[in-house]
Amino acid sequence: MALLEVRKLRIEYPSRHGVVAAVDDLSFAVEKGEIVGVVGESGAGKSTIGNAVIDLLSPPGHIASGEVYLDGELISGLGPSAIREIRGRRIGFIFQDPMTSLNPLLTVEYQMVETLLANTDLTREQARNKAISLLDAVGIPEPDLRIKQYPHQFSGGMRQRVVIAIALSCDPELIIADEPTTALDVSIQDQILTLIRTLCKERNVGCMLVTHDMGVVSNVTDRVAVMYRGRLVEIGPTGQVLGVPEHAYTRSLISAVPRSDVKLRRFPLVSYIEDAKEMSPLDLKAHWLGQNQDQRSYEGALLRVEHCNLRFVTKDSLFASRREYLQATNDVSFEINEGETFGLVGESGSGKSTIARAITGLYPPDSGNIWFEGIELTAIKSELQRRPLRRQMQMVFQNPYSSLNPRMRVADIIAEPIRFHRLAGNEAQIRQIVSDLLDHVGLGSHAGVKFPHEFSGGQRQRISIARALATRPRLLICDEPTSALDVSVQAQILNLLKDLQDELKLTMLFISHDLPVIRQMCDRVGVMKKGTLVEVAPTEQLFTAPSHPYSRSLISLMPEFKGMSREGLDISDMAVGQS
Repeated sequence: MALLEVRKLRIEYPSRHGVVAAVDDLSFAVEKGEIVGVVGESGAGKSTIGNAVIDLLSPPGHIASGEVYLDGELISGLGPSAIREIRGRRIGFIFQDPMTSLNPLLTVEYQMVETLLANTDLTREQARNKAISLLDAVGIPEPDLRIKQYPHQFSGGMRQRVVIAIALSCDPELIIADEPTTALDVSIQDQILTLIRTLCKERNVGCMLVTHDMGVVSNVTDRVAVMYRGRLVEIGPTGQVLGVPEHAYTRSLISAVPRSDVKLRRFPLVSYIEDAKEMSPLDLKAHWLGQNQDQRSYEGALLRVEHCNLRFVTKDSLFASRREYLQATNDVSFEINEGETFGLVGESGSGKSTIARAITGLYPPDSGNIWFEGIELTAIKSELQRRPLRRQMQMVFQNPYSSLNPRMRVADIIAEPIRFHRLAGNEAQIRQIVSDLLDHVGLGSHAGVKFPHEFSGGQRQRISIARALATRPRLLICDEPTSALDVSVQAQILNLLKDLQDELKLTMLFISHDLPVIRQMCDRVGVMKKGTLVEVAPTEQLFTAPSHPYSRSLISLMPEFKGMSREGLDISDMAVGQS
């Protein structure tokens, strides 16, 4: 008897424009001790399946037909009190966005301990001790101190680890993991996946792993299911599906996985025959994005960070001697030349995003200087003086859920910076610009009338990228811009960024834990560890002959994609420097 069995499942979302079938005629099973990967493009229905299993579909979504069984027991259609007995206790759920699943007003300790008290027979002291040990198991440093903090005091990757610890806390029979490693660097990703794999094998726990990371799928899962537009197109043993895929969509999806062995000029696109139109290379000089660009050449680095130090108060006090601090960045210095893409890699919590926020003025440094085109940003105190520079420096944030206003339509979200900086003459021109931007990030102009909650995580990230491009920036700071994107959309977005860089001399600071993407996108890379920049090197040198032990460790942990041979793919027009 299968641990989880889904039979003929159909999930519908009624609307004024008709009924949308998010999932249709879906049947699959997860055995005890088995890890089943679910892959597919953003919006294919992967997360919807997990939400349906534990009755967390967002209204008006509902199961129109079909059944869900847990260890032979029908759980679809149960009442609220009955399903609450199953959530957490028998089924652990790792949500895609940690900020929406953690209460910002409560400490991590309170949220973990209350979960354990509600679902186990432990005393409060026992629950607290177990919570600390779980935080330690998922790689949170100094867990006995960090457990007393609030979610906003953690980095994105560390918040995800807290969510994982909560999901595993009650020793569930089944784990549903929705993009569990999206915000995690390769070292912590390896640690978390090893933990999940150990649980499944030693405790006979089943796992449904929803992810777009094909490297993770090939290394961790026993079987893999491929979703396309709400339907299951292929399922089978991982080695068979990834090594000898039968469906054309599966083959196309695998071909778009970023390569770690060779640098390409452009990313291969998913070319499945039923797909919507692919984005062709842009003639950006004739495009709105290329008009009225300030092409002044500046002698020297466009961006220069010098001895940047930034710390956060972890324990406040009236007396300065009693305050406790966390040193987020420690004497960080680097520079980025015009038209260059500079990558930052390192563990979650190493200070990568903090540096990005310091550059944009969101976090003022405690000491050090930041220069943009010869202007010392850290010396500017007036917001009026900083405003023209803000237009030239735009940021794509890591979390597309919290960076978009849920009360605004997508068209207004993208139009807001255009209106604020007065970049268009009239509303008709603004509407055309917004429509054009939505087309170029692969959403289509019709997406402008919708609200953010109507999109998947990957689709929301595309909206964030369109908004960042709306001011025609000279410096684009990308903080994990593709972490929520599947490989097909990732290829489109990264090709778009490459086009922007080539045609407009766009300069980019690219922060990512995805090392194959870093290799493809960046000219030089800086490696950060515990707030310190330990190595800066040209990309190919870093990947072939890293000098620092920590850099060598990161690269050795990079998941190896064990799938369909891509030796026959024609990359002669795309390869850079080697074949």
